[in-house]
Amino acid sequence: MEEQESISYLTQQQAAEIDDLLMGTLGFTIDQLMELAGLSVASAVAEVYKPSEYNRVLVICGPGNNGGDGLVAARHLHHFGYKPSICYPKRTPKPLYAGLVTQLESLSVPFISVESLPQEFVNFDILVDAIFGFSFQGNPRPPFDDLITSLASLSAHYYHEHEKSPVIVSVDIPSGWHVEDGDRSGDGIKPDMLVSLTAPKLCARTFSGLYHFLGGRFVPPSVMQKYKLQLPTYPGTSMCVQIGKLRQIKVEDPVPAKFLQKIVEADPFVQFQKWFDDAVAAGLKDPDAMALSTASKDGKPSSRMVQLKKVHQGGFIWCSNYGSRKGREIAENPHASLLFYWNTLNRQVRVEGLVQKVSDEESEQYFCSRPREIQIAPAVSKQSTVIPGREALYQQCKELEEKYPEGNKIPRPQNWGGYRLIPGSFEFWQGDESSVHLRLRYSAQNSDGKTEWRIIQK
Repeated sequence: MEEQESISYLTQQQAAEIDDLLMGTLGFTIDQLMELAGLSVASAVAEVYKPSEYNRVLVICGPGNNGGDGLVAARHLHHFGYKPSICYPKRTPKPLYAGLVTQLESLSVPFISVESLPQEFVNFDILVDAIFGFSFQGNPRPPFDDLITSLASLSAHYYHEHEKSPVIVSVDIPSGWHVEDGDRSGDGIKPDMLVSLTAPKLCARTFSGLYHFLGGRFVPPSVMQKYKLQLPTYPGTSMCVQIGKLRQIKVEDPVPAKFLQKIVEADPFVQFQKWFDDAVAAGLKDPDAMALSTASKDGKPSSRMVQLKKVHQGGFIWCSNYGSRKGREIAENPHASLLFYWNTLNRQVRVEGLVQKVSDEESEQYFCSRPREIQIAPAVSKQSTVIPGREALYQQCKELEEKYPEGNKIPRPQNWGGYRLIPGSFEFWQGDESSVHLRLRYSAQNSDGKTEWRIIQK
């Protein structure tokens, strides 16, 4: 991975001049460059976000060349095994773009209107921002202004309310950014991945997301010499190369406990989000895995690992079968605890409180956000019961798939839904090489109907 300082960054004028050269004396056509750009974007996405985990992709396309790059990327993502959908509000009648639309329609890739987009994009794993490129100037017009605002608020919303949120991938320029100055207001889109094309633009210096790739393996030596470009070497036959510094935590050197006490948040939910973000940035596998401990009415405990779905409305949410052992114990005794353990960072978080079911509307939303193959499992599963064998489950899954073929909605089982643990206490534990570990305990104090948190350092 190339270091940021060794790579050239283009001004808006230089980027425009290089495009003119490529499509002028150097003989490239716009459709050739668009094809190479879209393939580069799809390749970068596939490098990081595997279709087994990030299958549902929404590509938001603008009216110009950046939108065309998005259309091409969507076609390649389909062939890579993803399930792309397209939001293309302002179509152009030009044959090149009409042909791309026809190609996608022939693959049964759905086009979604702005009005039909799901609230907060909850039905998607990846959002590709292919709205505006480096040549755009002025203020975005409807409906793109609202779309950009929604993407910007989405990243801010999920910073405070964790769930496996859709990641944002911006093509060349995060839409709404100044090509050279970046996100001037500080309220713009904060993509998780930026795929620069040809060469990164000056705004990319301020990009602080996890992944920065360069795509467009077509810059001839004459252009590199003319503009004194320093570009990385593409590995093998790849159409993209990762550049910049991957934001990460130095996992071999955890924060010493004596320094941690100086950066404690007053709100335990904010403190949790900071630590969770650290676990994600460190590349830990399954940072959202948590041990859920429940107890029967006579106090006999049991524990198991579950996946955190979301932190929302003052609680930690996960989903399960209501008839499982944990479901039965919660019905008898709503007191429960959660434990997050991030071994590499030498950290753990304990959360204790009361559990309640979420609303049917929330459970329906969570069920519909799951990939189709994962929707089928809870529909046939009878957790914590004896079954005749795995073959019986496989047969039931097959029968359900035949009953609800691709394109048909699988109904949510009435015995499946979400739970929310409302914390009464948090405990953050940071290990230290000196064995003088730090524990921070937050205790909820109710005053005039409001929850206030008291911090006890141990």
